[in-house]
Amino acid sequence: MPEKPTISAIVITKNERQNIAECLGALAFCDEIVVVDSGSSDGTVEIARNLGAKVHVETDWRGFGVQKQRALDRATGDWVLSVDADERIPSRLGEEIIAAVTDDRHSGYLINRLSWFLGQPMRHGGWYPDRLLRLARRDKARFLPAAVHERLVVDGNVGRLKEPMTHYSYRSIDDVLAKLRRYALASAEARRRDGVKGGLSSATARALFAFAKAYFLQLGLLDGRRGFVAAVFRSQETFWRYLAAGWEKSP
Repeated sequence: MPEKPTISAIVITKNERQNIAECLGALAFCDEIVVVDSGSSDGTVEIARNLGAKVHVETDWRGFGVQKQRALDRATGDWVLSVDADERIPSRLGEEIIAAVTDDRHSGYLINRLSWFLGQPMRHGGWYPDRLLRLARRDKARFLPAAVHERLVVDGNVGRLKEPMTHYSYRSIDDVLAKLRRYALASAEARRRDGVKGGLSSATARALFAFAKAYFLQLGLLDGRRGFVAAVFRSQETFWRYLAAGWEKSP
């Protein structure tokens, strides 16, 4: 049987006390866990270190893509597995990851993500399937420097894993509202830097289409009342992103 290549899990954090122990515990099959923290004040760093992670603090925040590249640069394994603090790798997926890197057929692998929204798994409305490139040969991988919705890219062919990871991103209405603001403003700033204009009419039209697409075209209605709330969330995030990108700044 071929020798198993080493795997480095990378995680970026900021005040993830409620998530970090479970996240790192589910990564026990990895040979190394690298955490790059951007200035937590809730004990995240101490918890991660106590669980054996190699923790680096980088408070010069330049966006998700840059921060994840910093974590990738500190990894030493043959393969790198990128995981967010609010994600979990079930044991069956861990076994599949080990088999995939041992087989070494591809340079990277897409992992399907099953997200939970207000206590319910979301299988419609554009939430699932949600295939993301999260596992790659370290020497073939890099992150694009996007402020939000960062993306791992790999030089070489990409396969797919069957078992999904679990994503607990929106546990409460407070989480939904906080992430609505953060994602919308970060996306708007990126659009301004790229010279993309927005405005009230464009924001309104795009928001209405985002709701219709998520709730009707992508069958979010089959997820019940949470499907409706999720479609409203998608619509509002779209509205504020496009409005903020084109709104005149106060003098």
